[in-house]
Amino acid sequence: MTRAQAVVAFGGGHGLHASLSALRLLVDDLTVDDLTAIVTVADNGGSSGRLRGEFGVLPPGDLRMALAALCASDTWGDTWARVLQHRFEGNGDMRGHVVGNLLIVSLWELLGDHVDALDWIGRLLGAKGRVLPMALTPMDIRAEVRGLVDGDPDALTTVRGQVEVATTEGVIASLDLEPPDPEVSPVALAKIAEADWAFIGPGSWFSSVIPHVRVPALRKAIAATDARLVVVLNLEEQAGETGGFAPADHLAVLFEHAPDLKVHTVLADASNLTDEQAHELRQVVNATGARLVLDDVARDDGTPRHDPDKLAAVYARIMDDDA
Repeated sequence: MTRAQAVVAFGGGHGLHASLSALRLLVDDLTVDDLTAIVTVADNGGSSGRLRGEFGVLPPGDLRMALAALCASDTWGDTWARVLQHRFEGNGDMRGHVVGNLLIVSLWELLGDHVDALDWIGRLLGAKGRVLPMALTPMDIRAEVRGLVDGDPDALTTVRGQVEVATTEGVIASLDLEPPDPEVSPVALAKIAEADWAFIGPGSWFSSVIPHVRVPALRKAIAATDARLVVVLNLEEQAGETGGFAPADHLAVLFEHAPDLKVHTVLADASNLTDEQAHELRQVVNATGARLVLDDVARDDGTPRHDPDKLAAVYARIMDDDA
């Protein structure tokens, strides 16, 4: 039997939730024995944005989703995952808030430590891994966007905020963070250094994936680690962020923002690729020295989301093939 692996996963939102749900299954079958999620904390909308604005804390939403993904597949885990994700209805001030967001902020206030509080919540849930924030200070995404100036399609406009970047009608040319060099948890850096494998993506490419390589300390740690880095591509373009992007464009823009990345494997869904897209993607992957894995990883219901069970099987093969 192959030695169990230490894994870190980078991202946020629904994409990271799918990837962590897959990796949690590999914890269950002992393929993975040390799983850490390092999660984007730049959200400024919804319940997370409201709590961030009122309390001056990190936006908890993506952290909450990562914790929910790591809940065990039993009655305890399923129940707590539903509790974490429960969104209040009604017509008062609590409308739209999510239970898990309030729980996270409560522990932050009580304990005064982001990492310690998330670990306590993980123990309560019986989570099959740790969840860590990408940085320890709230940040904003800043993008330079083309196509927003009438009569000058090449003019650049600065767009600030995760929600604003995710819904822009222009074409994102580049992305940075404010502040540009946020503090990073030493625990996160240690986990990256100790990992055997690192997974980045899928997810909102500019607001959940690329921010990780724009944090200088994280990018340096990812470049220096011996962990084999797997880039998991999205199933399709995303209106606002990556309109008109083919799979090869997703990979190319990642390298534009982090040319020193050493990628071991690129994973893409075979069923969503045309022959031309597959050829273009293979050219880009070959140019980086990585290997390309094409497989069926999409849900069967027609939604553009990854299937955790299929992902788990492919992740296991990727790690086993390189054992």
